Amino acid sequence: MEGHNPEDGGRRWFRRQPPVALTQKDIDATIEDSDHTRELRRRILLRAVLVGVVTGCIAVAFRSALHWAEGARTDFLSDYNGFTRFGIAAALATACVSLSLWLVRRFSPASAGSGIPQLKAVLRNLREMNWLSLLLVKFSGGVLAIGGGLALGREGPTVQMGGAVGKMICGILGVTKAERFILIAAGGGAGLAAAFNAPLAGLVFVLEEIQRAFTSRVFFAALLASATADTISRIVLGQEPVFHIEHLPIPPLALLPLFFALGVGAGLFGALFNRALLGSMDTFDKIKKLPVLVPGAIIGLAVGAVASIDPVLLGGGHALTEQALAGGIALGSVALYFLVRFALTLISYGSGAPAGIFAPLLVLGALGGLGLGLVAQAIFPATISHPEVFAVAGMGALFSSVVRAPLTGIVLIFEMTGEHSLMLPLMVACLTSYVIADHLGSRPIYASLMARALENRQEQLSERGLKES
Repeated sequence: MEGHNPEDGGRRWFRRQPPVALTQKDIDATIEDSDHTRELRRRILLRAVLVGVVTGCIAVAFRSALHWAEGARTDFLSDYNGFTRFGIAAALATACVSLSLWLVRRFSPASAGSGIPQLKAVLRNLREMNWLSLLLVKFSGGVLAIGGGLALGREGPTVQMGGAVGKMICGILGVTKAERFILIAAGGGAGLAAAFNAPLAGLVFVLEEIQRAFTSRVFFAALLASATADTISRIVLGQEPVFHIEHLPIPPLALLPLFFALGVGAGLFGALFNRALLGSMDTFDKIKKLPVLVPGAIIGLAVGAVASIDPVLLGGGHALTEQALAGGIALGSVALYFLVRFALTLISYGSGAPAGIFAPLLVLGALGGLGLGLVAQAIFPATISHPEVFAVAGMGALFSSVVRAPLTGIVLIFEMTGEHSLMLPLMVACLTSYVIADHLGSRPIYASLMARALENRQEQLSERGLKES
């Protein structure tokens, strides 16, 4: 059969070749390869379940320890006021942060900060991971730092600890290099799933941000590990979403321009946040050779000052986020709380304490969104009855602009709040903020942090080599 070949401009004709006949040997080889692939998939999926079980147990213990520590701190500080509260909060934060930083410097420098950039570097074969020291320091140092009042979150550390669990399981059972990377990535997704009760977000985060690979083995390993870890978390801590809010009505389509404006604002602020965070880290780098008590005291004074305003502003900010999602903060307080939390987040993360920025982003996004909703309600009182819908969208929008993972942001907000009716407004805000931040040339925060960590490590190795020589 003859036909026209469009690539030769009509000057040539070709004859379509008949299909090649397969021999029985070819068919048997194809079947054997399929059986081998199926066996490999079955083996790694069983191990992914084990990663999910262990990660879920660690995540539950971490959440429980932080819940106790933050509750005890808030209750204790609430009994005092004025200069007394300032002094107690400052002393407590100085002691906890100094000890946390000492653990990081002495035993596990890779556990500093969120941990997600370090995990991405491991998956790109750019650095190694000592899973035992990382687990011990990340867990204890994170409880000390967040419990001491730093405006940081437990979600990034839980992701990194999940990756460390994947590395541990690989070492115990013995796997190939490709399987090791898959299980480490699956452990990271399981950590996010258990931290937020969000198994789909854990899966999407692996595919969109951590591994950035969509193969059947990566997909199913991350899905199984995330679902298993989430199951463990729900058995122990309950099945309710992370944030308990009343059901919100679907906003009318006429409000979509306001959600677009929210996305623009989140994109602009996200670019500012990324630059400010890196600048804060550069500032603290200038005193990193000083004893840990120096940065500990600086942060302690900042925590004391914030505590004198309101103890709820300290720590991970879960209670503050729930207040914003319930619309329980006045407009004047929203502006103050936003600026205070922004400043404290920069100081907290710049120190190098072993905790992350997931929770701070959600707090700032909820406060910023609520602020816009309250202003819009004052202008259009007959149209906007629930300004807190903007707080929900604000969380996803700011996450999307800073992390540059809009799909994860959308799925994460759905699973954390249970508000699936807000899909269209949330998509408008998240995608708009993503485009704005990208147009401004702002790099994704975890990519910037990974590059920065690798540069610092290379400088340290070069200095060590010069000293030895």
